[in-house]
Amino acid sequence: MPSRITPAAVTIAPALPDFSARLIAWQRQHGRHDLPWQNTRDPYRIWLSEIMLQQTQVSTVIPYYARFLARFPDVAALAAAPVDDVMALWAGLGYYSRARNLHRCAQAVVELHGGAFPASVEALADLPGIGRSTAAAIASFAFGARATILDGNVKRVLARVFGVDGFPGEKRVENAMWTLAESLLPVNGSDDDVSAYTQGLMDLGATLCVRGKPDCARCPFAADCVANVTGRQRALPAARPKKAIPTRRTWMLVLRNGDEVMLEKRPPSGIWGGLWSLPEAADETALAERARDFGGDGAVVSPLAPLTHTFTHFRLDIEPRLAELDRASSAHVALGDAETAWVALRNIDAYGVPAPVRKLLDGLQGTLI
Repeated sequence: MPSRITPAAVTIAPALPDFSARLIAWQRQHGRHDLPWQNTRDPYRIWLSEIMLQQTQVSTVIPYYARFLARFPDVAALAAAPVDDVMALWAGLGYYSRARNLHRCAQAVVELHGGAFPASVEALADLPGIGRSTAAAIASFAFGARATILDGNVKRVLARVFGVDGFPGEKRVENAMWTLAESLLPVNGSDDDVSAYTQGLMDLGATLCVRGKPDCARCPFAADCVANVTGRQRALPAARPKKAIPTRRTWMLVLRNGDEVMLEKRPPSGIWGGLWSLPEAADETALAERARDFGGDGAVVSPLAPLTHTFTHFRLDIEPRLAELDRASSAHVALGDAETAWVALRNIDAYGVPAPVRKLLDGLQGTLI
């Protein structure tokens, strides 16, 4: 039976000296080989896919990846684009700081590196939005670097195969996993071997060693895996310690101007940073005041169906209210500056709008047009 590795003890190579060789052989026969960002050494395409795949499933990423490449075929095109165009294409993919950092990173590559991505893990990790694991993936796939990755899939594989206890998000456990992952890298081999090994870790975690029901019977490490041998697949890796998820509540203003609604650009930081959304207030009275400020008649009417959106650390209850623009009021506020805009619903695609707001506006198209 394989021995369990406690986080504090992971300082030497584990008892599977052929781990990398077995993984490479499995990947070449059973791994994924036809994803849109595979079979290329182009660091721009690899970087774009790696950022999009952070905390997002492959099936969700594929159409976004295709649209981004069609609009921004290289890093120079992305760097030169208005950030609003980038946010509009990203809308719906979530974790919007990734999109802001994507744009900043493209500009840094152009300004600091002449439009060519650096080859070293260290230089890549210095760029906006690229962490240690992502830098290693880019360096491995694009430049054949012998560098280890440690994303969620890899943490799950290592925790199960080697019996690493503890929540992988805890710094002590994560550091132990970095040590373990580095000890498993193939010592010798071609650039293709290194890429196959890195891809194999991702593939094993994404296709067989999945969170819910791992397919242990087809795993190349089934006979040696601590979790499989001891029946601890559900216990490894350890789950995040449970915390009560707080609920916040906000009121959103749907201000109508004929076939248009008013959108307001959110601050660059915070939730939905840099996206276009509906004006908000802390309660109904404050929302009515905001309606008057923007030229509404002050009577916020027609409560719309509430909706709830769950973020990583809290749940947001949204209370939308519909108001009409007061065309007779001389106090009507003209919009259209950098932070506010009247937008026809048919043109919403040109704006980066958060998924729940887009859902709300899509549901209103039949009544507002």
